[in-house]
This record gives sequence, C-alpha cells and structure tokens, in this order.
Amino acid sequence: MQIQMTVNEKKIQADIAPDMLLIDFLRAHGCYSVKRGCETSNCGLCTVFMDDRPVLSCSLLAARADGHKVTTLEGLQEEAEGFGAFIADQGAEQCGFCNPGFMMNGIAMFRENPDPTDEEILEYLAGNLCRCSGYEGQLRGIRSYIEYKKQQADEKGGDA
Repeated sequence: MQIQMTVNEKKIQADIAPDMLLIDFLRAHGCYSVKRGCETSNCGLCTVFMDDRPVLSCSLLAARADGHKVTTLEGLQEEAEGFGAFIADQGAEQCGFCNPGFMMNGIAMFRENPDPTDEEILEYLAGNLCRCSGYEGQLRGIRSYIEYKKQQADEKGGDA
C-alpha cells in the first residue's frame, strides 16, 4: 500500500504493509525519539503530533497518517531545547527514557494552555509513564519554564 505524509516538514512516500504502525514507520525513517514502551497506549513514550495534535503512534496505523503532517521531537528541536533544560535542571531526567513523550505532551500543553495550574499540568501529563520519579521534578521544571516564559513576555511587553 502506497502512502505519503509530511514528517518533520519533509514529504515521504513509501510502500508499507497495511498493518504497519505509525511508530514503526517513523522509526524506519530515522525518528528515534519516538519510543516503544508499553505497546498498550498507556505510557506516552510514542507521542507525536499529527496535524499539530498529540497522538499515540503505537496505536495508529501508518495508513491513517496518509496525507497528514506528522511532527516528532526531531522536528521540534528549537521549541524543545529550552523546555528540556528546565526539566533537566530539576533532576527530572534520571534515565531519560520518558523524556520525548513528556516533551511532546508538554509542548502540546503549552500551545493549548500557556499558564496551566499544577492540577491541569498533572492531568495533561497523566498519560506519561515515568518509572524513575514521582513526577515532582517534571512539575517543578514545567512551573519554572512557565515562569521564565512569563518573565520573557513581561520584558518584551507581550507574549513570548
């Protein structure tokens, strides 16, 4: 089956098996930030954006992404770099395996709600499994990043 999609701003055409999952398609095309964790759509490690909305690539057939725009963490390096530094600064990386999923969902959250409450943050990130931490480091990192963005916006006299 022939499909075409835009992955990180690059058009890709490929012949795939009808049962190929999007995670396998993306990894086959060099997107290694997309990770396989639970294979039950519960851990968030495989989160990508499809048409700018977060989806779990382990539970989506690649054929369903035909004609769509897919963005992985590799395609969001600039946006993710600053945010990631705040997560690392709070010691929330530990093994780092869950970071791509957290980053993708954090970016999605910031786009939808640039000033969430702690409860909203925890609710939004509930689908991300981290076996190393109690999520407190991630929460502190997200809060610090939000405060930094507010400070930047105040200094510029508008939104950051």
